[in-house]
Amino acid sequence: MSYTLWKQLSRFTWPLRKYAPILRTMADDTGRTQTPIIFAPETYQYDKFSLDESQLEKDPIDQFTKWFNEAKQDNSETLPEAITFSSAELPSGRVSSRVLLFKELDHRGFVIYSNWGTSKKAKDIQSNPHGAINFFWKDLQRQVRIDGFTEHVNRETSERYFKTRPRGSKIGAWSSPQSSIIKSRAELDELAKENEKRFEGQEEIPCPDFWGGLRVVPLEIEFWQGRPSRLHDRFTYRRKTEHDEWEVFRLAP
Repeated sequence: MSYTLWKQLSRFTWPLRKYAPILRTMADDTGRTQTPIIFAPETYQYDKFSLDESQLEKDPIDQFTKWFNEAKQDNSETLPEAITFSSAELPSGRVSSRVLLFKELDHRGFVIYSNWGTSKKAKDIQSNPHGAINFFWKDLQRQVRIDGFTEHVNRETSERYFKTRPRGSKIGAWSSPQSSIIKSRAELDELAKENEKRFEGQEEIPCPDFWGGLRVVPLEIEFWQGRPSRLHDRFTYRRKTEHDEWEVFRLAP
């Protein structure tokens, strides 16, 4: 091995050396080797598109808008607004994820709507304001990964979206103590019936105070295009604060 190649490899492997004792312990512990319940499901090659610097927009919001519109126009992408939203509670560092629907994009970031009174993600955000979003468009063989800090949108913004929801979803927002333990489905149905009666004859159902929008203000946005042999094209836009300019980097797959 040439010195130059050794030096390049060392740049990646040296930070891992501090974990070597842990890795050796795991490897020596035969009890950790289990008979898998599910093992290596059959997959396929990503071979539809590629991504290079010449295709990137200067602003990642513009790049995202371009990709999102292409996902909307693809008949195979039946729910392009579906996301995985991840949050982490402190001080434990325990991470939780859930599938939500992305609802708005503005000049500051990506907006989702939910219960911020009792939900698990609400408790996470109270202790740790950082969050992450992941889009996956299977047919286009693309992902977009967004990391940043969160902020609640103002009341006017929450009410604007709440008015677009079906009446049943509005009743549901008032009725569900999201993520709280309940005794049965009957208990939830009873809460919904109580609120149906509460708002009977009322054309406009108000937005609950505990319900509204949360914006992820991005500090990093990665665009991932699947390629053959898992040698994917990855580009990330990064900035240290929301006031800094974006820098673009190609990442190894």
